[in-house]
Amino acid sequence: MNIVLKKLLYLIVMLIIISLISFFAINLAPNSFFASGELNPNITKESIEQLKAVYGLDKPLYIQYLSWLSAILQLDFGISFASGTMVKDEILTRLPITLILNISSMILIFILSLYLGIKAAFSKSKFFDKFATQLSLLSFSMPSFYLALILILVFSVNLELFPIAGLHSVTNDGSLNYYLDFLWHLIMPIFVIVFAGIGSLTLYVRSLVIEILKSDYIFFAKARGLSKKELLRYYILPNLYPPVITLLGLSLPAVIGGSVILETIFSIDGMGLLFYKSALAYDYPVIMGILIIGAFLTLLGNILADLVLLKLNPNYNNE
Repeated sequence: MNIVLKKLLYLIVMLIIISLISFFAINLAPNSFFASGELNPNITKESIEQLKAVYGLDKPLYIQYLSWLSAILQLDFGISFASGTMVKDEILTRLPITLILNISSMILIFILSLYLGIKAAFSKSKFFDKFATQLSLLSFSMPSFYLALILILVFSVNLELFPIAGLHSVTNDGSLNYYLDFLWHLIMPIFVIVFAGIGSLTLYVRSLVIEILKSDYIFFAKARGLSKKELLRYYILPNLYPPVITLLGLSLPAVIGGSVILETIFSIDGMGLLFYKSALAYDYPVIMGILIIGAFLTLLGNILADLVLLKLNPNYNNE
């Protein structure tokens, strides 16, 4: 219980620090929504000043920050400059698809990296080991946006096997066909995220398994006549889970940040695409709301990874 409280306190402190840095960094940007041309070009300076007063932008910066911080503690992220709707509502309508993309991708990355890394280590210097290593190096060096554009060009434009963009090609009638169509639209985006994520983790798992196989306890386990499956279950996997889960927790920011690019390329109406459009429109309330929620999800993922490690190994040092 003490560890959980410490983690929650850490989450709160880090969110406050992130909010402080993000708020002042965005407000120090050289342009703003009211000077970006998004408004009526005939609007007067007096009207702009009135709008700033409505949003509280006529007050000193530190007062703006304290007011904004007080509001987000009540889950009130303000009103969007561009749409005039509540930021919370805009984010909540798009959050589920981003979570589906990222969570399903992380699960697939975890499973595939374990499989490829373990099998490559057991077949060291053989064909599968060379195949997995080259595949991992290609994954590690391939930019996700470039891979996404290649897949769209080949499989969507030329072969017409997958949809180019969006999430749906049919109307929502609640039928099985609607949900299958939804999954069909997610195949290429999830593939890009998984392919870009398995490279480094597969190589890491392979090197860990090779070192484990050199250990004395593996030698004695083999001498006792244990099969490969028993070695894997009782000796290799228990030693693999802690470092792999830790690495997955640390890679969460890259996965969430990468969704901005992929959602924009595939026109997926999630938090990433919303962030991109808001950045172009200088819609600061929406940008700040997405940054805070993204930071919260990242910190929460790291805390959950630590708690899982503690469950697997009670002697795990969480300090």
